[in-house]
This record gives sequence, structure tokens and C-alpha cells, in this order.
Amino acid sequence: MTPEVLYQLQSGDVSLDAPVLITSPEGWIDAGLGGGGAIAALLEGITTEVVATFDSDALLDHRARRPIARIVDGVYEDVLWPEIELRAGTDSAGNDVLVLTGPEPDHSWRAYADAVGELAQRFKVRLLVGMGAFPAPVPHTRTARLVATATTAELANRIGVVRRQLDVPAGIVVALQGRFAELGIPAIALWARVPHYAASLPYPEASVVLLNGLTEVAGVVVDKAKLEEAAALARERLDELAANNAQSQSLVRQLEAQVDSETDEDAGWEPDGDQPWSNLPSADELGAEVERFLRDQGE
Repeated sequence: MTPEVLYQLQSGDVSLDAPVLITSPEGWIDAGLGGGGAIAALLEGITTEVVATFDSDALLDHRARRPIARIVDGVYEDVLWPEIELRAGTDSAGNDVLVLTGPEPDHSWRAYADAVGELAQRFKVRLLVGMGAFPAPVPHTRTARLVATATTAELANRIGVVRRQLDVPAGIVVALQGRFAELGIPAIALWARVPHYAASLPYPEASVVLLNGLTEVAGVVVDKAKLEEAAALARERLDELAANNAQSQSLVRQLEAQVDSETDEDAGWEPDGDQPWSNLPSADELGAEVERFLRDQGE
């Protein structure tokens, strides 16, 4: 399948000055909706227009990600199909951006990467930035940190990396990074570390640090005021939960000690079983307790 078959230009004559291409595909690893929240804040803060749409029938499994049927008084009025779009806009600092929105493709990853690369060349993209988040043995009482993967060590080290070999399941952004490397376009993925016990809930601080990272590597400016307010509220709720549960207090203290003593090389993927917190409740158990706490608050 050729790249041009996968997409259709909507505004091919749009004028952009060395835009940054930003993405956080739905379905990609995104604990606490960190990347999703960052993209939502970006799209809310700037006006964008669709410049290209992708063939969802060729890329998506509609049985796994079903379209939504809109029914009014027993009559089908519309079908809302999942869409993958490339949108263009300009941030408050005058930086042109392209935002690749929608689900992670289920099929044709190589052809999709070729198609996105072709569009990147058309619009003279200067940098690809992916954003996501992963569950980590970190406490909510410490500011979330980022790690990065990139097409060059110099670019990755601007954020920080895990200095060991990791064999992990790949997401579509890995395929995009590979294609962009072949095209000579720098690419980086930013990863926020989310407390493993809060990973199944919205964790706005992850979105805040991802947007901070976006500004650092690309200069793109996004209004984070709402996210920062939500992050403060989430921390207060988790503080209250910990204060009323001895087991949670113990977990948080041990995670604090670990994070306070770690170096950049310890940037924190899932720990081995011999770590000091290995006998504490699992992430699922703690996440369930967080959810029970929030229900008790009436929200």
C-alpha cells in the first residue's frame, strides 16, 4: 500500500514555517492520561484546521474500536467513525505546529509511518514529538519526571534517559521515529512517570510535565493553568487517602526514599521483585483503594 493511498489532503496549500509535529495516539501507553491530557490542552489553547485525513477503514479494526451509532427516538441519525487527522495551528508564541490526532493504527504500521513521513516532508517538519506516560514506582508527593527516547543520543539527553537496554512492546511512535530517522528529521518521545497506584485514574501532573518537556525541546508554548489546578487537586485527594491509611503511608514513604536517592540512571521502569516495596499492595489494589476513596468523596 503506497503512502498517498492512506491519506487525503484537505488543506495542502496551508503555509507553515518549520512546524513541530506533535502526537499522542489513543491506545498508546498513556498512564494517567498524561499524553491525552497534554494534547487536549494543546488543542484547546490554539485554533487548528484539518490539513489531512487518514483512511480509517485501512488502518483501524472497527470491531476492536467500534464507531458510535447516534440514535434519536429510535431512528439512526449518524455514525461517528474514529478518525485520524493531521491538524495545523500556531501557538501563542508564534510557533507553527502540526498535531496528529486519533487512535493508534491497528494495521499497516510501516505504510502509515511512510505516509506521515511524506506529510512531514511536504510541510517541512523540523521535529517530531510524541508524548505518553507509564506506571512507575514513584510517589505522588514528588514532582513527576520525564524520560525520553529519541533518534539521537544528544536529543534524548536533553530530557534524560534510562541508561540500560530495554526490550519492551513497541508503539506506533517507535515506527514513526524509525521512519523520521531515515528521512533525517529529528524525533523524540517524552514519557512521564506516573505513580503506579494512580495510573488508572487521570493524573494531570503528567500532562503538565509533558507540556513542560514539549516547551524545552521544541519551544511550543501551551497554557497549563487548568492542568496545574487539576494536578493540585489530585495531589490533595491522594494526600488525604494516604493520611487515612497506614499501608498507603508506608508505601509513599518508601517510594519517596527511593526517588530522593535515585540518579538519572535509575529513572524508573517497573522495579524488580527484590525492591523494598515488593511486599506492599499491588498497583491494582492501591488503584482500587484510590477509586473507593474518590467515591466516598461523592465524585
